[in-house]
Amino acid sequence: MPSCITTNQRLEKTISSFTNKAVGVSHLTVSAFKCLVIGLGICWVAGCSNTKVTSAPAAVSTAPLFVAEDKPIPAIVSLARSPKEYRQDAAKHIYICNQHRIHKGKLPPLLYAIGVVTFEVREDGKIQSFDWMRKPKQAPEVIQEIERTIKAAEPFPAPIHLGRVRYTETWLWHKSGKFQLDTLTEGQI
Repeated sequence: MPSCITTNQRLEKTISSFTNKAVGVSHLTVSAFKCLVIGLGICWVAGCSNTKVTSAPAAVSTAPLFVAEDKPIPAIVSLARSPKEYRQDAAKHIYICNQHRIHKGKLPPLLYAIGVVTFEVREDGKIQSFDWMRKPKQAPEVIQEIERTIKAAEPFPAPIHLGRVRYTETWLWHKSGKFQLDTLTEGQI
């Protein structure tokens, strides 16, 4: 037990030095001194313990504790809180991607084709699906061109508040090949 004797002697020296200092120092309160003595006593008892603490072998884990998903950060985001708000953002995005193909001004009273498409956009802005609600059957080339335009505009603004979003858009097609979306249309003559 030589370590206990040495620890005991150190403890006695520490207590006596604090006792001598505490008598002449007014800022050291009696309760603080008692806490110090109790703390040193606990350390002394722990130092005299015959129980040897061994560290447990580290657990081998093949899986990481924290897995960060490798989701790419979207370049364009939408702060829309409803499908109606998102429809505005998506229409503006299509207009930006197709500036040279947007019909300027009011459309003529008779249009070449009208198509209605329902979009489902994932949280990363990719198109999950688009379904035709109304195909312009008299103009199959317009169907192909609208589908190509949708795919070329991908990725759409990422609906960060909505996760996935589903909305419907009406395509108003002029015989010149230019179009307007019903969401941003300037109307008809």
